[in-house]
Amino acid sequence: MKSRKSFSEKLKKDDLPKIVDIPSKMQKRFGRGRMLIPNPLDVENIIRNVPYGKLVTMGMIREKLAREFSVNVTCPLTAGIFVRLIAEAAEEEKETGRKDITPYWRVLKNDGSLNEKFPGGAEKQKEYLEKEGHSIIRKGEKYKVLNFEGSLVEL
Repeated sequence: MKSRKSFSEKLKKDDLPKIVDIPSKMQKRFGRGRMLIPNPLDVENIIRNVPYGKLVTMGMIREKLAREFSVNVTCPLTAGIFVRLIAEAAEEEKETGRKDITPYWRVLKNDGSLNEKFPGGAEKQKEYLEKEGHSIIRKGEKYKVLNFEGSLVEL
């Protein structure tokens, strides 16, 4: 019986990055051009370089990768999946006693809200962010970082 791959193992994708034409079903949103399907380790590298107390949005990560690879856009679906995998891998590593894990909690949705799909949900992300000095407010069903624009890192 094959054992389940760890999240860290799932981050290793030899077939990525890949540049493709923007699919026709996405052209209404992004127009025509080229799209990056990123390597998860490239996404992780960006997140690892977000300093303590600073934040980044999913859109900022995608824009940075698109610039680096000289394409029109980075695939939002795969980038989102990879950030989730990175978060799961970091928590997996934390459980083994590793202290220097990828600070995935510093990644916000584009509107400054927290990600309920992260390990432990938005509540766990809220705890991490408050430890770094961020103020979190509840807006309806979502948690948001108060004045998050002032804490964004330049990529």
